[in-house]
Amino acid sequence: MQKVSTVRPRTRWIIAGTGAALLVSAGVWVAGPAGAAAGCQVTYQANQWSGGFTADITVDVGATAVNGWTVSWTYGGGQQVSNAWNAVVSQSGAIVTARNLAWNGQVAAGGSAQFGLQGTFGAANPAPTDFALNGTPCGGSATPSSAAPSSPAAPSSPPASPSSSPTQGGGGCGGAAVCDGFENQTGTVPSGAWSTSFPNCQGTGSATVDSAVARSGTRSLRVDGAAGYCNHVFVGATANVPGIGPVWYARFYVRHTTALPAAHITFVAMRDSADAGNDLRMGGQNAALQWNRQSDDATLPAQSPVGVSMSMPLPTNAWQCVEFMVNGSAGTMDTWLNGTQVAGLHEDGVPTQDVDQQWLGRANWRPALTDFRLGWESYGEGADTLWYDDVALGANRIGC
Repeated sequence: MQKVSTVRPRTRWIIAGTGAALLVSAGVWVAGPAGAAAGCQVTYQANQWSGGFTADITVDVGATAVNGWTVSWTYGGGQQVSNAWNAVVSQSGAIVTARNLAWNGQVAAGGSAQFGLQGTFGAANPAPTDFALNGTPCGGSATPSSAAPSSPAAPSSPPASPSSSPTQGGGGCGGAAVCDGFENQTGTVPSGAWSTSFPNCQGTGSATVDSAVARSGTRSLRVDGAAGYCNHVFVGATANVPGIGPVWYARFYVRHTTALPAAHITFVAMRDSADAGNDLRMGGQNAALQWNRQSDDATLPAQSPVGVSMSMPLPTNAWQCVEFMVNGSAGTMDTWLNGTQVAGLHEDGVPTQDVDQQWLGRANWRPALTDFRLGWESYGEGADTLWYDDVALGANRIGC
């Protein structure tokens, strides 16, 4: 019988800003023909809000390549998985199983696979500790890390995430017109590929290149968004974005500190020359993501309780991958958060109650977008600090 060694997993809690994130790292030794490498490690990082959470899970395969992976664990707080990305995730009672997709099952020695999920919980959201990879369980039990203080203080800014490609996500950038991780910025003032503007009036909102926080590489775009109308600030791409054509796909990673407020805010704006130069705006309202059309204040989804429930919040204090598509020829739109389509932000040209019936109240809406700006607009309450990284914009879906 081949001996299987185990390493006791370590649990560490991190509290930052107004959101709480937890990190569980379990060291696992697995062996033999099961296809899991000695020295494999599973890392689980969750970001939660009232009643809901997302989790990013990384499987480091260790010294031996893996051809197909299955990760399983047990939830101890009644958590229920609602959707997932980069894996097929199923749940039976408290037991959750994640299997690779066709394109990410082969992992080279020393490499890793990443996937994520979204779910709900009741009174508590304890982290799982009994991970198993390809049927081989982690040994030991979760114990508090000796390095973790009993009452950790919130840091003034979130730590940088592990480095990956500075300009590409999992889907790469392909032939995108914009493909930028801000690594070519040499100062703190955005320049070259990016230009700062203050629509309507200039207040206390600011945008800088940040070398302390980044999803990848060493730099990101930081936006300090203040509450109140005159504090608008945006940083726009100077590339020839109208040359992309009538169909736009965008991908960007965003990290922010304060949950979306009840009032309307915007963090992406694009000028529509077919709508008298008014903006097509992506942001939030009623604590969830939404689209807004400046000219008539139409929203996607409709701001009813059912409509809002079909959108998603934008989790805080962790990098989130946001994608969207705007088809100017067909007048349709789509939106994804961490690879999962957001049902309330899907407009297919056919009116759907509580989703896009208000949006489609304007006949023959056909946007002609002429610019792309990242930043912050608050129309009353709401202040936030945001970081943007690994931005891509092109004629085809780019992916996370």
